[in-house]
Amino acid sequence: MPTSTFAAVNALDGLLDELGVGEARRRQLDMVRGEMDRALARGALPVGARRSLRRLLEEDAITPYLRLAESGALRARRVAGGHPPTSGPTNEIRRRCVDLLREAHGMPAPQLAGGEVALRPVPRQATLSALRRQLDRYLGGAMSPAQTRLTAVLCMELDTAARSGELIGQRLAHLADGNSAVYIERHPQGGAVVGAEPGEWIDTSPLTRAALDRWLPLRAELVRRTHGTSKLWVSLWMNHDGILDDDGRTVLRPAGMPLEENGLITSYRVGRLRYDGLRPLLPLKLEALRRAIAAERERTTA
Repeated sequence: MPTSTFAAVNALDGLLDELGVGEARRRQLDMVRGEMDRALARGALPVGARRSLRRLLEEDAITPYLRLAESGALRARRVAGGHPPTSGPTNEIRRRCVDLLREAHGMPAPQLAGGEVALRPVPRQATLSALRRQLDRYLGGAMSPAQTRLTAVLCMELDTAARSGELIGQRLAHLADGNSAVYIERHPQGGAVVGAEPGEWIDTSPLTRAALDRWLPLRAELVRRTHGTSKLWVSLWMNHDGILDDDGRTVLRPAGMPLEENGLITSYRVGRLRYDGLRPLLPLKLEALRRAIAAERERTTA
């Protein structure tokens, strides 16, 4: 698919590449992508939606986009010499795709297609136990690189209740021999607590040690191809931030680079939708999962 002249659509392309849906759904999402690009070219959406994927997916851009698309004005080709309105089933598919894109980007779905019942903001203890069992099943079989990294991140999160910024700060030196423990440098919201230690060593579970045994060799291979880094979590693919330079080009970053916080959060959102069994176990946001794990740790240590 050709590069768009709009940074928001290029960022959408990156999201679609990571989403990993089936062929039929990908064709539907590509239809929506093309319509959004044409809507921006017509000047029919807010100016901010040209530069920001989040602005493109906000309701003040989605509402006029859907109205135009359903009218047939955004069709890629003529039908019977004109641009008739799209059918009811197509309209429903389009709205479901918008819901999916918003959720993958960490935005609450506006339930344009009816949607699903909202998840509890914080999972219960039984849900966390079910999540551990699901991750254990993953570790017993073949996994893609993205699933391998996400499984290790989720296992680490279950052990540490770390914030996303604390996770991306982890380095290989923060792992004890045999991955038996991990050091977390805490960055509490609102700044450091007076008298509190800046970090702590936490014993890892057998599940986390098994997940790291799968992730670390893959990480080493990715890093070997680039300049090298001591960061624990690294990118899997060449990527860009969706921002165009003055010549209309994007700056590409090779695989094996330190994973940024936005990349970590995006991998969580996408993995929640992509991998069987995760969607009912994970809340929409990683922070909600962290709060649930922190509450569980408080109960068990009280």
